[in-house]
Formats: sequence, C-alpha cells, structure tokens
Amino acid sequence: MHQLILCTCPDAETADKLAGALINEKLAACVNIMPGIRSVYEWQGKVEITQEHLLLIKSHQDRYAAIEATLQSLHPYQLPEIIAVAIERGSLDYLKWIDSCLAID
Repeated sequence: MHQLILCTCPDAETADKLAGALINEKLAACVNIMPGIRSVYEWQGKVEITQEHLLLIKSHQDRYAAIEATLQSLHPYQLPEIIAVAIERGSLDYLKWIDSCLAID
C-alpha cells in the first residue's frame, strides 16, 4: 500500500536535508516541502507556537520503517512528528510512478 508520510521541520535547511536523504536513499518517490506553516502544540507543559516546514513524503508502506529511522536519525527535534496515512486511492499512473522510483514491482 502507498503512504503519505507527514513530518514537520524547524526550517528550510532541515527540510531540504531530510527530503534529499529520503530521495537519495530511494525511500521516497517525492517529497513536497510546504514552508510557512504555523504550529500550535503543547510541549513539556507549555503551549508553543512556531513556524515550521511540512514534508509530504510519498512512498510505500514497506519503506516506512526505514523512513522513520532516517528521519529520527537526522531530525533536530527530540520528538519529531512522523505520521503515515494510507493512500487508499490515487491516479493509477502516479502510483505506478511511485513504485518505479522505489523499484517496487
């Protein structure tokens, strides 16, 4: 099954670094970087409001463990957001393209 994995980053440099690593390691077919999102969350008993960049990572469920490990090892946050959502439907041609990028038959 194909997946969309979400991960927030503190800045453009981190987002570029993480996206590049995922593509270079053939863990993701495409990573969109959405700059300028505003996140409001509680961290260690305090409400935080920060500007972040959101990664939209297109991949396959069999790559999830490696993606999570890569993000965990390179991410500056103590607890990075890493959430996978199943892609239940999508353009067949696009989904095939994801598979071709990941060398999935």
